[in-house]
Amino acid sequence: MAEDYKKAKRMGDISSRNAVLAGRSPALPALDEILGDDDSRNPIFVGTMEIPLSQVKGTRTSGRKTAFAPDFMPVVDPNSEFAEKWSSLLASQMEEGIRDPILVYEYMREFYVQEGNKRVSVSKYVGAATILAEVWRIVPKHADDPEHRQYEEFLRFFEVAPVYEIAFSKEGSYRKLADILGQDLEHAWTADTIRDLKYMYSMFSRVFYSRGGWNLHLTCGDAFLIYLSIYGKDSLLSKTPAQIDRRLEKAWNEIVLADHGDEIDVVEHPEEQDQSFLSILLKNPGYTAEHPLRTAFIYDSTPEKSRWCYGHETGRTELEERFQGAVSTRRFDDCRSDEEIRRAIDEAVADGCSIIFTTASNQMNETLRSAIHFPEVRFMNCSVNLSHKAVQTYYVRMYSAKFLMGALAASLADNHRIGYRAAYPIFGALADINAFAIGAALIDPKASVYLSWASTSDSEWNTALEDNEIRIVSGPDISRPDTNSREYGIYERKENGEIRNLAAPILNWGLYYDLILRPSVEGQPIRKTERADRAINYWWGMSAGVVDIRLSDELDYYSRKLMNAMRNSLILGKLNPFDGELHSTEGIVKEAGTPRLANEEIIRMNWLNDNVIGRIPQRDELPESVWDKIEVSGV
Repeated sequence: MAEDYKKAKRMGDISSRNAVLAGRSPALPALDEILGDDDSRNPIFVGTMEIPLSQVKGTRTSGRKTAFAPDFMPVVDPNSEFAEKWSSLLASQMEEGIRDPILVYEYMREFYVQEGNKRVSVSKYVGAATILAEVWRIVPKHADDPEHRQYEEFLRFFEVAPVYEIAFSKEGSYRKLADILGQDLEHAWTADTIRDLKYMYSMFSRVFYSRGGWNLHLTCGDAFLIYLSIYGKDSLLSKTPAQIDRRLEKAWNEIVLADHGDEIDVVEHPEEQDQSFLSILLKNPGYTAEHPLRTAFIYDSTPEKSRWCYGHETGRTELEERFQGAVSTRRFDDCRSDEEIRRAIDEAVADGCSIIFTTASNQMNETLRSAIHFPEVRFMNCSVNLSHKAVQTYYVRMYSAKFLMGALAASLADNHRIGYRAAYPIFGALADINAFAIGAALIDPKASVYLSWASTSDSEWNTALEDNEIRIVSGPDISRPDTNSREYGIYERKENGEIRNLAAPILNWGLYYDLILRPSVEGQPIRKTERADRAINYWWGMSAGVVDIRLSDELDYYSRKLMNAMRNSLILGKLNPFDGELHSTEGIVKEAGTPRLANEEIIRMNWLNDNVIGRIPQRDELPESVWDKIEVSGV
């Protein structure tokens, strides 16, 4: 055993030297030093349990920390009494194992040893994965930062499923894990569910690390969650390691993308689009009416009931007319559940479709699974800021049109009050509201925008408009196909109840799909190569011609002149609602003279401009029919 100690010491010496070279302490961290003089946090007894040795990071006090390197390998002289005790413990471990639990304190999911440092060292030396421990927890004081919020979420998870091994780097991951497993963070999980979870994670982690997972920055838990999101829990419960490895290989690009922070290349102009996603189609470039490019459009409702689907359906039919048969399309309605989406995709692939558009963000999960299952088919999902390699996303940059309509509304609202009816708070929706409010304030600094969400009934909304004497209103972008309502776009509510339409945004989905498909239809060469560590999102707007506004013939000359001048400045990039100083309802967002907000800041906006009267609703305040969209792409 003396030779084992010398070997362990050599490992410890290397670990200490590497720590010094990296600018870190060559000894173990001590929890007392981390906590400092703050002794106000009383330990809570968690229980006696097996804990992962990978999370045993240091000692409770500073007394023993210099006896070990940062990896818990010994650094004391081999001729010392310490070395003899270490060697004797190793012999005992080899013969009968370590039976007595060590005593540890857990702080922020990491363990610090009060009694049993040598037992930890020996166990790590022999490659053990876990060790029996009596665990006491020191709960940190609340702080409103990502690290502490993630830990508080872990505590809620641990309360219902006492599992230490699984760590995530993003807020919301424990709740997402619970959703995948059909559980929640409010009710205790069954023993069988916890056992299955530990088994699944153990199976996955072995395969993940064998594929080089140690070289990634994300946690094994992050990768585990991505795998479960794609393949589900049954794929880990019923598959062999070889089968799991094959599936993980197909999903590896998604994990690499997450490792790079889910970075997204936002393509703002069609001429800049990355055409490498069309490479498979370009193997046989050029399509004709005899040999058309087959595409499928999958809706979560029907064009007869949904404004959103109606817009895409108009684009689909226009697409076939534009290409005179060189593009053949199919439409699938009412595909809400994963099973319905999967059946539609399977049918579309069987019919020879080379590119499939899913037109709602809540269809992304099954779209991703299908994209990995059918790598020869290209998938696009109509959403913004959802980061996946296998699925490219596309969306309309609507905030410029909203900016114009806000300015127009303010020029017509004599009492400085404007109503704004929003659908639900998903990525991009807050940018639309704020651009509208900023446009209004530029024309009338006294303008207030009264915000209402889809959770408010029509009667409540109309009452609020009357109570606040609001006559100029921004409603839905277009009217519902199954109604004759004129309450859309910018409209005036006259005292006699009559509605006068003033302006409305135009979403030209036919042109949008034309711009996406034309390079492949005409066999144009690839101009760019997509980056392996980034997702692609097409976010086109007024400069591409896919978004515009339609003005009423009743508007006066000066209103039209104002709109045309602002519109031209927007298209040329000389005017932008998010340039310069910005103020929210809670204070300054951006100081004067600072750069324009970046695309990601605009997309992920979660604040309201200072002239907005209203707030951002919670999920349970919205209709259940939109909860799935909020879950996927909610602010």
